[in-house]
Amino acid sequence: MHKAMRTLLVVTGIAAAFLTGCSDDPVSPGIQPEVTNTTDAFGYQVTAVQNFTGTQNYTWANSGNAANLNQATVRSNGNGVVRIFDGNDQLVVALPMGENGSFDALPGASGDWTISVQYDKFSGTVNFRAEKSSM
Repeated sequence: MHKAMRTLLVVTGIAAAFLTGCSDDPVSPGIQPEVTNTTDAFGYQVTAVQNFTGTQNYTWANSGNAANLNQATVRSNGNGVVRIFDGNDQLVVALPMGENGSFDALPGASGDWTISVQYDKFSGTVNFRAEKSSM
């Protein structure tokens, strides 16, 4: 009985270590974005994306209740979208990749915002910046 219990604990420990190691990496395989994530400013850039499908989510601290998104993306194939959710998990902006320029998000709650970058068979270069703004 003790040997069976010890084996169960070892197997459980190995499984927990494996799952923890897998869940800590927010970067999807296949691309390696450069991310700058500081309070009130978030930057994301990745080049030479080839036919990539996946979603990456980041937590961004915004001390304000508004944000500005500046995007300069070159899309050669596929689709993608950048979505930003406020501190209450309400969608404040959804911008297709390739729609370039400066855009104001809807007003939202300060706190931990979520930036979601979603790719669907996307090829190209992605570059955007989100910053706290005052509306």
